[in-house]
Amino acid sequence: MTSSDRLRSAGESAWSWTLAQVRDDDDPWLPERVEGDDPAPLPVERDMLYCGIAGLAPVLVEIGLRRDLTPAEETLRGCVVDRLQRESATTAAAGLYLGAAGHAWAIAALGGDAGATLDHLAATVGPRGWPDAEFDHNNDVIGGTAGIVMAGSQLAGPVGHEIARRGAEILLANGTTTEHGIDWPMAPEYAARMPNFSHGTAGVGAALAVAGAELGRVDLVDGAIAGTRHLLAIADLSDDGLEAPMIIPPQEDRERVTFGWCHGPTGTSYLFAALAHAGVDEVEGFTPAELRARCIRSVLRSGLPERVRPGFWDNDGRCCGTAGVGEMLLDAAQDAADPAYAAELLDAACVMADAILDRAITDDAGTRWRFVEHRNEDPLLAPNTSWMQGSAGIAAFLLRLARVLDGGLGAPAAVTPDRWWAVPAGVRVPPAG
Repeated sequence: MTSSDRLRSAGESAWSWTLAQVRDDDDPWLPERVEGDDPAPLPVERDMLYCGIAGLAPVLVEIGLRRDLTPAEETLRGCVVDRLQRESATTAAAGLYLGAAGHAWAIAALGGDAGATLDHLAATVGPRGWPDAEFDHNNDVIGGTAGIVMAGSQLAGPVGHEIARRGAEILLANGTTTEHGIDWPMAPEYAARMPNFSHGTAGVGAALAVAGAELGRVDLVDGAIAGTRHLLAIADLSDDGLEAPMIIPPQEDRERVTFGWCHGPTGTSYLFAALAHAGVDEVEGFTPAELRARCIRSVLRSGLPERVRPGFWDNDGRCCGTAGVGEMLLDAAQDAADPAYAAELLDAACVMADAILDRAITDDAGTRWRFVEHRNEDPLLAPNTSWMQGSAGIAAFLLRLARVLDGGLGAPAAVTPDRWWAVPAGVRVPPAG
């Protein structure tokens, strides 16, 4: 097992490299990928939680759990809040990872007033959801209604709850009744189904469950249960696991089943944590705890974090890679009632961290990672800075694991809107629910 000192050193080094990439063009912005000395272009979506400056907020929260922010970090915190407050109250993008819902969370997490951003979200919802640049409406966690519902539920208050209520009711109306329950596409125009957490039924079900719990709405929880029934009907439950297809129908250039946060049981496990949060006893004869454990079992026996074949495990980030798996294992460990099971999950999180450290690039500039796109002629990608796909998100996982190893499983957990219900209320930072 790796030491907390090594984890902390690597996390701080990765954060140092990330900070060194922050640029200024009237306000701070972060190039998503950095390689060589070529200047990166100013991204159009410079503020988003996924790969923009809002994604610096959860790292700053994590760092603040261990030490005081430096003067430079305090300055950055203030600049991020100021920028997001100014821009998010009028932005057309609404989603958790791509727009105003993520901005609202980041502002609040950094100690700012997100009221104007939440008011803007409440005012811009239409009869089928929030505006979307690509689709008539979008149901998913990344850019759509499910993620907005999660953020509203966590931020709470009258406006947060109103956002959660409106969004959850829209999700119920947008579902498709199936033989076994309810199914949600990413968007009606998108022909394929991606049933796992980020773009499909698992994420929508989780949003309905947490909104139902916060609002006292049995109908919303019932919708989450119906979504779970559909998901169980299409999943492989053999050998005490749980693996839903990545995409339906399958595509030749993609794995049939993947195991990360976005498209696999790592993310889908958060649906079952949400059902437990909502007080659901069982679905189709399984308790939520059993279903969560099945997801974890499938992840741990899949072969990751080894790159066993091209395309299987080429990413160490949060969205699709090793850091996201490690974060899920830490959440489950902190939430586990059985100390032996919690210790097993913590050990598995350390395995993920060891793989991340083994694949790190460290020099005088700091620490970063190069992921692989096996379908490219040159498969090695430039180092990524972002929360979901790069050094910022990886740094936060390494620093959190170091704190847990030092302080035990009761250590505070800095929770984002897509997972706040998955750890006990007493460890959540910022407070949620």
